[in-house]
Amino acid sequence: MRRSMSWALPTTVLLVLAASGCAPEGSGGGENADGGSITVAYQKTSAYTQVDALMQQAKEDFEAANPGVTVNLEPIEAEENDYATKLSLMQRSPDTAPDVFYEDSFRVRPDAEAGYLLPLDDYLAEWEDWDTGFIESAKQAGLGSDGKTYAVPMGTDTRALWYNKVVFEEAGLPIPWEPQTWEDILAAAKAVKAADPDAVPFNIYSGTGMGEAASMQGFEMLLYGTDDTLYDTDEGKWIVGSQGFKDSLQFISDIYVGGLGPDVATALDSTYYQQLNGEWYPENKVGASIDGSWIAGNWLEDGPTPWPEWSEVMGVTPMPTQDGGEPGATSMSGGWTLAVGAGTEDPDLAFDFVSTALNKDNSLSYNVNASQVPVRSDVAEDPAFTESSPVSGFFSDLVEVTHYRPTTSDYAEISGNIQQAMEAVMTGEQSVDEAAAAYDEAVTSLVGEENVSRG
Repeated sequence: MRRSMSWALPTTVLLVLAASGCAPEGSGGGENADGGSITVAYQKTSAYTQVDALMQQAKEDFEAANPGVTVNLEPIEAEENDYATKLSLMQRSPDTAPDVFYEDSFRVRPDAEAGYLLPLDDYLAEWEDWDTGFIESAKQAGLGSDGKTYAVPMGTDTRALWYNKVVFEEAGLPIPWEPQTWEDILAAAKAVKAADPDAVPFNIYSGTGMGEAASMQGFEMLLYGTDDTLYDTDEGKWIVGSQGFKDSLQFISDIYVGGLGPDVATALDSTYYQQLNGEWYPENKVGASIDGSWIAGNWLEDGPTPWPEWSEVMGVTPMPTQDGGEPGATSMSGGWTLAVGAGTEDPDLAFDFVSTALNKDNSLSYNVNASQVPVRSDVAEDPAFTESSPVSGFFSDLVEVTHYRPTTSDYAEISGNIQQAMEAVMTGEQSVDEAAAAYDEAVTSLVGEENVSRG
């Protein structure tokens, strides 16, 4: 699939969605009139406030529908890796474990195995929205290894190439930009560097500072465009020694050691993405980057860094496969969920809050404001979503060529090994072969020789 988008004075429809103030079907309503309280934990940063807006609205709706009940919101102001660490620490003690929390989909299975999450199947069976609203494939995000559902998806995402048309035009590059191979990306980055030495020619998140963003929308956007993958799902084994892994590290080296990316120290800062998308793109200081469907949410009128001209200046195009092989493009998908803590003293209230937060109205508002790909079919088909952004259709279409991270309990640690390999290469500390060998050794040591497959 090849599809590129470029716009001239598009009309972006931004709708203000009014909350109904009513509890969703299956939410309990008057059953909780005797009072009670629940605690809801979630991530919040200066550049990502959309979840906070959703939780504030859900709290208002829920308390209005359940007189006497109090929802205590606990926003955790931290970047992704630090948020996961702080949430894990909270979950270890009954005194601090939240009743409801915001959970990355790749952490659902290991947290369920650790006993942190409450199975929701009985509640979901009584919630009409689960059968009529949610897309069947999206429900997989909340599954544990035992086949039970432990979390409800909030939205999903895809990833592609974003590029600044002003910077590209100054570099003499074509608009729309439609790279067919990795070499086309490198050639464009070199053209940008030649035209404006002060600009960042190309950004790919890399290293331990960027956490899962480096693994997923950095490395895996490369690897899954080769003939190799991270994990053999049929055999249940991790793949080591693959040429695709080395080629992906070589691309990282070409960008950073080749002077085509941001300064390494800047790229390793965990808040770098805020500077990149909040300042440098609007100031025409970046050529292109691999990033997610959600970043346009930063630039909306009520986003953290409003940029009215973004839809005229920015273009998107699919990430090509390494050499242009079928299907011609690749993407990665993930997404976040809401889960209920296994130790909650009031699981009924906790699930009722989840069903309120993710009813159609609140899901629609969140998916629009956060530029998410909906996991509810009724939201995906709603004009309020389809007309909300000129890129909504483009990113939804990438689901055709997308991939998902391994849903294993050891993925999080292996992801850390990927980040270390990337960092070793981008800093020049190790060669590609050395970094790949160190990764292979670390994975084999972690999962055992019997659980690896030699590429």
